Amino acid sequence: MEYNGILPLFKPKGMTSHDCVFKLRKLLKTKKIGHTGTLDPDVTGVLPVCIGKATKVAEYMTEYPKEYTGEVRLGWTTTTEDSSGDMVERKAVDKVPTIEQINEVLNAYTGEISQIPPMYSAVKVNGKKLYEYARAGLEVERPVRRVKILELQLESGIVTYDDKDKTAAFSFRVKCSKGTYVRTLAVDIGKELGYPAHMSYLQRLASGPFQLSDCFTFEQIEDMITKNKVQNVLLPIEKAIAHFPSVVVDKVTEEKIKNGSVLPRFNSLDEKRFSVYNEDGACIAIYQLHPTKDGLIKPEKMLS
Repeated sequence: MEYNGILPLFKPKGMTSHDCVFKLRKLLKTKKIGHTGTLDPDVTGVLPVCIGKATKVAEYMTEYPKEYTGEVRLGWTTTTEDSSGDMVERKAVDKVPTIEQINEVLNAYTGEISQIPPMYSAVKVNGKKLYEYARAGLEVERPVRRVKILELQLESGIVTYDDKDKTAAFSFRVKCSKGTYVRTLAVDIGKELGYPAHMSYLQRLASGPFQLSDCFTFEQIEDMITKNKVQNVLLPIEKAIAHFPSVVVDKVTEEKIKNGSVLPRFNSLDEKRFSVYNEDGACIAIYQLHPTKDGLIKPEKMLS
């Protein structure tokens, strides 16, 4: 069976995004599958997966803001900035931060901030991924990047303390821009509170319009395959690009667009990129302003 659409997958702990795609290719017996942004193996939650014709819009879905719930543990840092790495620095928490102190730090990290990507990340330096340097025992200068923390707040308003390990922990919720390393955010928050820290837990709650409540586990997907119901739960391409400005065209213009025509700019739109729908409500193409000819638009991606 040929599948087309977007599958909001609940990524389990212990699998990479690539592992998830590989497993889905075997389950659905199709090669045309792609994920929309990596999640670390320790992270669970929302991973939208594009199948069949929906792979055409995967590149536009990486720009989504993301939402997470996680935990900062004060007391030690790790090589990976999460709980899977080796301990780097340890300092007993002798004075547990107050809710007021934590909120003050979280407020300071809301807005546009600078981050240095962790060594165990896929960011490239001189054509090589940082984690490749890290695995070889090398540390290189990493580029500073600007990201946006749209919302950042305590999840429960409770700080727990482990008297045995002399560590403290608290849960947080964050909504952030593409490219934000929540691991690094956790470490930086710890530094501001006076302790080495790492991210001890993370779950993605949303990726753009795709929510945790939309997601299916591998077990549910396998059950739907046996009942021949997978296509019924796949979400349409239109949901993935609903954040684009859009225009509806008549039948005559639709035929021109299907032929990939360069057209006069629609008076109602002046955005650089927008989606084009036919009168039946189907998205047939992504168009953009012509880069060299004023007043014209050209196809960026054909979807019909």
